[in-house]
Amino acid sequence: MERRINPACRRAVGEGLLRYLPSTFMSIASYLSDTIASSVDFSTYIDRYKDTLRTAFRRRLDLDAQSLKRGFPSFLMRQVQSCTPLSVFIPATYGGRGAKVSECLSVLEASSYESLALSLTMGINGALFLQPVSKYGQEDVKAEAFRRFLQDKALGGLMITEPEYGSDALSMQTSFTQEGNAYVIQGTKQWAGLTGMADFWLLTARERDAQGNLGRDVGFFVCDAQQPEQHIEVEEYFNNLGLYFIPYGRNRVNVRVPAVQRLEPKTTGIKMMLDLLHRSRMQFPGMGMGYLRRMLDEAVQHCRERYVGGQSLFNYDQVKERLARLQAYYTSCSAMCAYASEHASTERELATESIPANAIKTVVTDFMQEASQSLLQLTGAKGYRLDHIAGRSTVDSRPFQIFEGSNDILYQQISEGILKLMRRSKETNLHAFLSSYALTSRAAEYFKDTLNFNVDLSLPQRKLVDLGQLLGRVITMEFTIDLGSRGFHSDLISNALTVLRQDVDALVTRVGTPLQSAVVEDYTEDSGWLQYTRA
Repeated sequence: MERRINPACRRAVGEGLLRYLPSTFMSIASYLSDTIASSVDFSTYIDRYKDTLRTAFRRRLDLDAQSLKRGFPSFLMRQVQSCTPLSVFIPATYGGRGAKVSECLSVLEASSYESLALSLTMGINGALFLQPVSKYGQEDVKAEAFRRFLQDKALGGLMITEPEYGSDALSMQTSFTQEGNAYVIQGTKQWAGLTGMADFWLLTARERDAQGNLGRDVGFFVCDAQQPEQHIEVEEYFNNLGLYFIPYGRNRVNVRVPAVQRLEPKTTGIKMMLDLLHRSRMQFPGMGMGYLRRMLDEAVQHCRERYVGGQSLFNYDQVKERLARLQAYYTSCSAMCAYASEHASTERELATESIPANAIKTVVTDFMQEASQSLLQLTGAKGYRLDHIAGRSTVDSRPFQIFEGSNDILYQQISEGILKLMRRSKETNLHAFLSSYALTSRAAEYFKDTLNFNVDLSLPQRKLVDLGQLLGRVITMEFTIDLGSRGFHSDLISNALTVLRQDVDALVTRVGTPLQSAVVEDYTEDSGWLQYTRA
């Protein structure tokens, strides 16, 4: 049973985009089955959620047929929402499960085992809307928004990126002005996950003064897209390369929101944005966890069943190397989840926690892409199809290395953060500093010789990126060592540390190599190979 769409709307948007329209999702609640009460113990809750997803994705959803279609099938969203999974992000005061980070990560993990797009949808709602609103929202707004998420199964997202301002987010041109007891917000936003589908948005904008100048700070506003004055017009839906279930597009913002819907920062809006983004990055391992476990499970099953040259693929040494790396990614991500569970709650201020947040986000998303590439290599030609899990996963995991901070930029920022601390401590030897740094002290013991060198504190950008990759993996080793000390499977811990040490050793060579490649601007001159052949 789908809602009938106005013919004019059908013509304007196009048949292929109808599933993106908010109206398609307005009546979800009326189809819902029993909702699991917030009082149920979490073990029972997550098992029920996993069973629901397994039924939805494996028994009812033909992934081969659906993988090339855009938007969430309506029956699938109804089944997912029947468990009210977003309740884990909502405080118990408002009827949620208590906003425990460990529960949030577990829901993301269960979701990503079945669908990376579903897990990202849960992550967008939780980390980029519900958690910020919970921490910074005004009381009346929180009560109403959380009620609608729990009862009406509402969805929410965040709009930061603009057509000309992606990584340079602080230069955004979307502006707000205050008119009485309301704010008028105008501008253009794009690449907002759940475009045209979310009921609520967090809008970011800079204040415009009487002379038309934009302020330096950033304001955050809760926009209720179901209200006429707060409706956001979708100007274009993008044909995104992967993550087909999630609609992306360009949005024209011209809304008027009550003053009570502005988030209240503890200090500045920029620090609030950093706190929000760092918390979200720390929770990426939740999405990575189920995904990496699925890549590992698929790879092991395929290698056991596939015979080449009269023996199982599982017996080939190079195959074992790939599987060992997949297990190392799985173990390292587990360690990140344990760390995030204890450090990413809304009670903690994360604006200054760029180093651990950026290290977690970059390393786990690199692992996700490398894992899918390995699965694709192992499955061979069969996997090189968009409707096969290997091919689909390779495409779906790639943007995780780009959104919420490009990995190249974040690796550079990790290096800059560490070098800043080294300058303060007047220490130039990398091993000596890492041995005393809380995030690397135990891991540094594995590199007494390898990292025993003085760092040039004015490294070029490309070397900062290389050094950031190295540091990210040393920090990941620290998390892994800590997880091992708590009793996690010792063989998995040992294997993960071996793989991470191999990566660090290789990166040390890159950081220390003085040779740098250069760009030849007039590369077409004297570079036609045919004129130099002797045949």
